[in-house]
Amino acid sequence: MTDGIGAREISEVARRVIAEVEKVIVGKRDVIERLTIAILCEGHVLLEDVPGLGKTMLARSLAGALGGEFSRVQFTPDLLPTDITGSLVFNPKTAEFSYREGPIVTNVLLADEINRAGPRTQSALLEAMEERQVSVERHIVTMPRPFFVIATQNPVELEGTFPLPEAQLDRFLMRLSIGYPEIEDERAMLRRFRENTPLESIEVVTTTDEMNRLIRAVRRIHISDAVEDYLLQVIRATRETDALEVGASPRAALALARAAQAYAAVQGRDFVKPDDVRLMTGSVLAHRVIPTAQADLLGQSAGDLLAATVADIPVPVESGNVV
Repeated sequence: MTDGIGAREISEVARRVIAEVEKVIVGKRDVIERLTIAILCEGHVLLEDVPGLGKTMLARSLAGALGGEFSRVQFTPDLLPTDITGSLVFNPKTAEFSYREGPIVTNVLLADEINRAGPRTQSALLEAMEERQVSVERHIVTMPRPFFVIATQNPVELEGTFPLPEAQLDRFLMRLSIGYPEIEDERAMLRRFRENTPLESIEVVTTTDEMNRLIRAVRRIHISDAVEDYLLQVIRATRETDALEVGASPRAALALARAAQAYAAVQGRDFVKPDDVRLMTGSVLAHRVIPTAQADLLGQSAGDLLAATVADIPVPVESGNVV
């Protein structure tokens, strides 16, 4: 690999980040690992769950472990697009306008309760998330690298919210749910927070320069023709099944490939296996497909339908071993 970085080094940095976040978030290693994978893909994550499960704490912990600049924006109905992107301010001494940057110009942005802001403000994130830049009047501002958005939303409280449109959901590499902790994990959390504030103990375990090198290295993780064919069959199957009204797009195929590369690297491998593709399918594709009305009536979620679809696709093998 270029830059002298191999999968082993990527895995080591990822494990340091995960271990640091686990000082605060107990028993959710799988979610933390997927957030780390998203960063290595330069993707963005939507954390969707009921209140009180630690979405904001998770985002803050991860940002603390990564180092770099961190910003948090509390989305509210009266939040304006310029409150995020920044604005041009007139300087009477020079008789010129100068750009005053907004909180979006950062390495890690926590967009808290994103569905509470209006559509215009939600849309202000789109250009930055996709193009890594924002336009303020005629002023173009390039985002620092890496640039990572973690958005949170509450899926059960719909009053006074503005649901994200499909086009904006597609900008998120993954949609994740933390879920309730197991009883022993919750007991450990109670004891850990009884006298201390674990968030204050988070240490920086990497740098932005190192993360940028790892991101470039992840893109060179090998995907064989057989695994590539398997991935494309997964994408094609979502478009052909009768259970889904809308299947995965070509952008979804690119996202799934990138996530599988990052997952393989985090496991310490320099090649992608079919299992890497399968394991990433739910997190990467579930928010990009739409179940049919009949599936909705039957209570079948997009994740369940995807799992059933993928289960029917033959896994490529070679000489008795997975490719």
